Amino acid sequence: MNLNFSAKKAWASIAIAGVIGIGTTMVSGLVPPVHVAHAAAAASHNNEDAAQALKALNSFYKPALKGQFPGSVSDLTVGKSTRKDVIKAIGEPSEERKNASGYDIYSAEMGHPGYAFSYKSDKIREIRYFGTNVERQTNIGGITMSMLKKNWFAPNSTTTIKNGKTKQTKLTYIRGEYKLEFIFNSSTDLDHINLLAK
Repeated sequence: MNLNFSAKKAWASIAIAGVIGIGTTMVSGLVPPVHVAHAAAAASHNNEDAAQALKALNSFYKPALKGQFPGSVSDLTVGKSTRKDVIKAIGEPSEERKNASGYDIYSAEMGHPGYAFSYKSDKIREIRYFGTNVERQTNIGGITMSMLKKNWFAPNSTTTIKNGKTKQTKLTYIRGEYKLEFIFNSSTDLDHINLLAK
């Protein structure tokens, strides 16, 4: 009698444990933990940022063949457009060049990218693109060395340059009569892009 009662009690415990186990499994399967939901949202946001950065990167590919950058400066051409053309297109620089070989700086503000222009005989010698400060990860800040090499393949040259105490890596791509130089502070930190004649 005592044995029979113990057996019934054991079976009842197993049955209750099974119901609790099934219930827990069903609840955890239906309602993801908060940290999983946040991780999924962050991954989705990062994928969108990366897609926008790739779109920004690829926007430079074809215009470079004509010595141009995309966007608000798309009508300006390296070696052809003058300083007056630049001022007419995007206004006075926020910081004027100090000497003939210096750069006119256009600061990034209100979602507009930053640029720098240098001139030779009053024609554009070089355009530098600094990207935007707002949502930088969807622009130049999201472009990495691996993204660049994966989509544009190996650069024509890679060099290490010094900018003060900072060591930078320059990846150069020849585009017809012009070259695009991607200046990285690290493999995931693109500082700016240069466009100049070959």
